Amino acid sequence: MKALVVGGTGPTGPYLVNGLLARGYEVAILHRGTHEIDEIPPEVEHIHVDPHFRETIDEGLKGRQFDLAIATYGRIRIVAEALIGKTPRLVAVGGTPSMRGMVKPEDNFPIGMPIPAPETTQRIESKEELDFGYLIRQTEDVVLKGHADGHYNSTMFRYPLVYGPNEISSFEWLIMKRIQDRRRELILPDGGLTIVSRGYAENMAHAVLLAVDQPENSAGKLYHCADEQQLTLGQWAQVIARHMDWAFDIYGVPDEVAYTAREYLPIGTSANHQMMDISQIKADLGYRDIVPTVEAHRRTVNWLLAHKPDNDGKFTRREDPLQYAVEDQLIAIQKQALEQMRAIEYRKKSTRHSYAHPKQPGLGKDHRAR
Repeated sequence: MKALVVGGTGPTGPYLVNGLLARGYEVAILHRGTHEIDEIPPEVEHIHVDPHFRETIDEGLKGRQFDLAIATYGRIRIVAEALIGKTPRLVAVGGTPSMRGMVKPEDNFPIGMPIPAPETTQRIESKEELDFGYLIRQTEDVVLKGHADGHYNSTMFRYPLVYGPNEISSFEWLIMKRIQDRRRELILPDGGLTIVSRGYAENMAHAVLLAVDQPENSAGKLYHCADEQQLTLGQWAQVIARHMDWAFDIYGVPDEVAYTAREYLPIGTSANHQMMDISQIKADLGYRDIVPTVEAHRRTVNWLLAHKPDNDGKFTRREDPLQYAVEDQLIAIQKQALEQMRAIEYRKKSTRHSYAHPKQPGLGKDHRAR
């Protein structure tokens, strides 16, 4: 059996490739060749062409046939079209910006995405509404139309925010760098209560491989995948800090002015929740996390400490690249505002259960005349 992985060197790639090898596939990966990693075994063939253009994809696939293709990188809609006639089975990976409200929460009413957001969530309708999101929607349509038209058995995945080894741009590293710089105070939007669905790379590869193992159950379907346990932004920062033997004093500032904290959110989005409903993949394919969330973050922190992400250079090229001066000003204002608000005179009301609680039988009312 022959399998093609388009991509293969990102966070989920090694788990996919090695998972296919363990299943008896002869594996080739198609990628640009600019990012090679040790986790890909030497027996795996590398097809070095650019997966963003039809002409280069066609060149790389000329004369080839595969029993299975997994597309995780490049322009997936073009990859999907190029694979017609090349494979009877396609599993493709996209993302969440195809759903309305993820990037522009104000486009929905009530504002934000459904919580949690199922696969049937309203999608971006036009390029004018959101260009990037509409392109991802088009990818989903092309992949699933290929199934409907009988070109191949296809399954589409929406990845969440993926974390783990081989991250190109790590959100976790932004927290870790602050710890290394001995920053004790951390700004988070709206108290750090935002939930953004994340998925550990090994767990997300496991989700995709479940579709490989169950082609009939997953045929023609779109799935959300994410870790079963999700963390708020504040919990996420605390988990990372605990693994580095550190603790933050968290200062929640209004989302509107949480300038530096937007770096912790996908493509600089707002503090509105972005929580994906994964009940469908659990019901159809039996998905369960193989690495628990807290352990997954521990492994991620350890890997980043050992390797440092490629974006580490941006922390040393300019003065104050993480804008600590801005954070210090916001924290000072927040502290002053908290002191003023705490000084407001307030009489706390007693809390009582709303239903009657008689002290003995036979009385019409309880001791509070209810």
